[in-house]
Amino acid sequence: MANSLFEEKLYSNEFLVTTEIGPPKGADISEMVHHIDLLKDKVDAINITDHQSSVMRFPSLGGCLLVKEHGGEPILQMTCRDRNRLALQADLLLAYSRGIVNVLCLTGDSVDAGDHDEAKPVFDLDSVQLLKMIRIMESGTDIAGKELKGAPNFCTGASVHPEADFIEPQLIKFEKKVSAGAQFFQTQGIFDLGSLRRFMQYASQFNVKILAGIIVLASARMARYMNDNVPGIIVAQAIIDELASAGKGKGLQKGIEVAARLIRTIKEENLCHGVHVMAVGNEGIVPDILEAAELVGVPS
Repeated sequence: MANSLFEEKLYSNEFLVTTEIGPPKGADISEMVHHIDLLKDKVDAINITDHQSSVMRFPSLGGCLLVKEHGGEPILQMTCRDRNRLALQADLLLAYSRGIVNVLCLTGDSVDAGDHDEAKPVFDLDSVQLLKMIRIMESGTDIAGKELKGAPNFCTGASVHPEADFIEPQLIKFEKKVSAGAQFFQTQGIFDLGSLRRFMQYASQFNVKILAGIIVLASARMARYMNDNVPGIIVAQAIIDELASAGKGKGLQKGIEVAARLIRTIKEENLCHGVHVMAVGNEGIVPDILEAAELVGVPS
């Protein structure tokens, strides 16, 4: 099977734009399909989240199949929280057989954060081990050393958090992920471009592509909540004040402006290789963000 369109663009000089869609909690996929059709021609690839925040939802693999069916380029998010190594390998083989070859390898959030208090976490592997397992499968055997009838070939990615409270453990884990075979990284939310600049000074020594995570803030309240509850996320007071000054009902529009401004600066200063836009629960506004960021026409 040939390289994915996303992988081809990854090694070009294009400024890449990816985004993500959260699947529904239920069998009604109409809204997800609407968002896929809205975004498929405006971004280079679409992530489908895998039980984000440990909340049970329609599966990432199912969502990626829909992206593929509707003419988009999917990125399968795969967490280690819910499946052991047998299930992870089986899902990867299914994905590959259906033309889904971009995989974002994640350890996964704790089940304590989700909506199923009695669920038993698996964590048979972590994200580094998952990356290594994929490379083993590509060599023609499973993780137990048994021969595969047909080896898959994936474009593998991982996450990194340049704004973490303690950056050293992140850098150590980043290097382990690079060594394990990660080709691209989508960062956690970036609000301080100084942190991104410092991280890129370090990351530029490695042959990997970095997509800066852009979280769209819908209000000053959302920004304060993230500061108080999401480790490592620091929304500057100036941004909070800007959101607060937007006026009643206009916070999301201001959030779009802030996100677009960050994207424009990242692209103009050539800080990294692209952006990953996260409009949590507001996927329909991603085209507005790209237009405000003067990225209309991406991809070409």
